[in-house]
Amino acid sequence: MRFTIGMVAALALAPANAQAAPKGAEAKMVATIDAEQARTLKFLETMVNQNSGSRNLEGVRKVRDIVVPEFTALGFTSRWIPMEQTGRAGHLVLTHKGRKGAKKLLLIGHLDTVFEPDSPFQTYVLNGDKATGPGVGDDKGGIAVILAAVRAMHAAGTLKGANIEVFLTGDEEEAGSPTEVARADLVAAAKAADVALDFEGLSREDGRDMGSIARRSSQSWSLIVEAKSGHSSGIWGAHAGDGAIYAAAKIVNAFREELPEPYLTLNVGLIAGGAEAEVAEDNAHVSAQGKTNIIASKVVARGDLRTLSPEQNAAAMRKMEWITARSYPGVTSAKITFSEGYPPMAPTAGNKALLARLNTVNATLGLPEMQPLDPMKRGAGDISFIAAYVDGLVGLGPHSTGDHAPGETVDVPSIWTQAKRAALLMTRLSAEKSVR
Repeated sequence: MRFTIGMVAALALAPANAQAAPKGAEAKMVATIDAEQARTLKFLETMVNQNSGSRNLEGVRKVRDIVVPEFTALGFTSRWIPMEQTGRAGHLVLTHKGRKGAKKLLLIGHLDTVFEPDSPFQTYVLNGDKATGPGVGDDKGGIAVILAAVRAMHAAGTLKGANIEVFLTGDEEEAGSPTEVARADLVAAAKAADVALDFEGLSREDGRDMGSIARRSSQSWSLIVEAKSGHSSGIWGAHAGDGAIYAAAKIVNAFREELPEPYLTLNVGLIAGGAEAEVAEDNAHVSAQGKTNIIASKVVARGDLRTLSPEQNAAAMRKMEWITARSYPGVTSAKITFSEGYPPMAPTAGNKALLARLNTVNATLGLPEMQPLDPMKRGAGDISFIAAYVDGLVGLGPHSTGDHAPGETVDVPSIWTQAKRAALLMTRLSAEKSVR
């Protein structure tokens, strides 16, 4: 035991770049990624120039057709899971069977983007170390990183024994409904995996690459308050009460005052009240009508709730329900409902251990150690649906800026860095025994 503790202490004190440079198969992987940069960028350009907005079902399928032959050439089999029943195109699953009993790696990315065919932003442009285009970072850049990494593994001979499943959803930016159907196959894949690696974008702080081991949830809520109506001269009276608008204001203000705690945020995005009020079918518009001399009888409001753990999420929903159920003068009905959304990915011990493994790769590559990213700085994503079943890392894709807006730009050198990190990490994990 003394020897073990001493060795751990010595390693903890060693500088991040103290280990030897890549050798053997790892050196081959690094060299392959560098040698195939032009090839990888051409693949990225082809994907980006094919529109694949989440609602452009045919466009998503066309990106699938661009991706499949690149992976089948490396020994992967492909499977398409249609998802028209959820209003989306489907999911692409690429499977490589390696050594029996070796760890099973689940790689997560997505084929779709936020840019639909009517967006003016449609074209890939390369300018030195920067490339712009719809989805060039999120997440077609991530798919390019995956392909560059597995190509390098293939060239070095380490792919042969690796059990890898690449799961590329077709609706990450706007999940199909119901989500229990849209994400059922991803959950099943996670339950059979030992490790999940998410290839959305790399986060940076002050120029430093950060490791992501947690993502907060994203869940919508709807509030409907109904109250006695009548002539405005009776407002605040014992018979009429305060009306729906005053009551709704008290409720949402209580949310603001009573719910805040670390890693929890709650937003009120839409609200309308009057003699009549309603939410449109798209849940993105609200309307109301009434008069200044009529006590408002109805309020509708919508917002979102974000938390870091399932326990925090459940407690917050209970508290919102309790606040809504309180007595308010003149209110005849007050109800809050919660819609399906993205669950949280908590910063578990297993996720932290994976980041430590990635930092051994950083040491080999002579890169600085990656510190955990503050979960407040990362939104929800597909890996959140499987966080309860498998250890995972987020942000193995390239670094990009301006995501989800015209001008989205990827830092091209980060593609090569991330591909090297992924290739070495997957090779090392694939050499270990599965615990499933």
